[in-house]
Amino acid sequence: MNETLRALFPITERVVYLNHAAISPPPTTALEAINAQMTDVARNGSINYRSWVAVKERARRLAAEMINARPEQIAFMRNTSDGLSTIANGMKWSAGDNLVTFRGEFPSNIYPWLRLREAFGVEVRMCEEREGRVDLDELTSLIDERTRVVAISHVQYASGFRADLERLGRAARKHDALLVVDLIQGMGALPIDVEAELIDAAAGACHKWLLTPEGVGLLYLSDRARERIEPTLVGWVSVPNPEDYGNFEQGWNRGALAWETGTGATALLHGLDASLRLLTETGIERIASHLEGLTDYLCERLTGRDYEIVSSRRAGEKSQIVCIRHKGERTAMSLYAHLKPQNILAAPRGDRLRIAPHLYNTIEDIDALLAALP
Repeated sequence: MNETLRALFPITERVVYLNHAAISPPPTTALEAINAQMTDVARNGSINYRSWVAVKERARRLAAEMINARPEQIAFMRNTSDGLSTIANGMKWSAGDNLVTFRGEFPSNIYPWLRLREAFGVEVRMCEEREGRVDLDELTSLIDERTRVVAISHVQYASGFRADLERLGRAARKHDALLVVDLIQGMGALPIDVEAELIDAAAGACHKWLLTPEGVGLLYLSDRARERIEPTLVGWVSVPNPEDYGNFEQGWNRGALAWETGTGATALLHGLDASLRLLTETGIERIASHLEGLTDYLCERLTGRDYEIVSSRRAGEKSQIVCIRHKGERTAMSLYAHLKPQNILAAPRGDRLRIAPHLYNTIEDIDALLAALP
């Protein structure tokens, strides 16, 4: 990646930032877009409201294109949890139904399903982690005729394991279940094709690989999922013509648009629009290739040192997230604390140090990390 791109991220002037799987610093273009919208409101009130809506719709289109969806299949939410909760709550469940997932999922992709166990008697089946991997044979063996949903992250937050979504989609459809995917650790860093990978529904937030401040999330619903999921939290913009204020017989808006309830984070959506344009112009395939090169380089140079690479580096399973564990007595937290004063930021996750570069990171950044690790 070139210096012009790197210059959009002022954090590079003082920090080797390798924690994009937590929160990413937005590019200056996103900050400028956010500030411009806020300044517009301060100076003009609602005069330019229509232009704000146009930016929101452009962001929707860019997000849809990034995952090969249609714009009306994308709704803006607050975060991943909102998206997954609305999927869980919008389905009709019966006692004895079951849901299949992975025990190592981030809690956003666990708690909405556990609530179903308490509320409706739904069985939540979980496969275990095996040597930093999700054993897809084990996971698919849990699917049967009473399975309604298979819920999985595209990329696991605590291992970097990348799931074969198409395989899981085929297994889910064999039993007429929905494949529901947490996209937060993949979208913006890896190619995603909801049609080819048989993803029925998905949710994610934009403060990681989509380079936008916290407060904006995405919900994707396929036509197949929309037939089975009803909106449970609705508002004045959930209908086809929101400005027809007195018409209460409109029915819900098409696709996922019924899930947008009212006014949203307009300024942040301007930032999202700017970041999506940057990612699109750079190219997701190019970003993915760059990140694979950086993480392969990291793993190769850790060979022979006192570190175990927890993350699978098998073809089709590796991602832009690498988790390592010291073979001696150094904990993940102590490694984090050792690196932080040297202005190198990674993340402790359980017994692992998680390293997550993004598009502007360089080989020199990885060399700095390698030199600083004890």
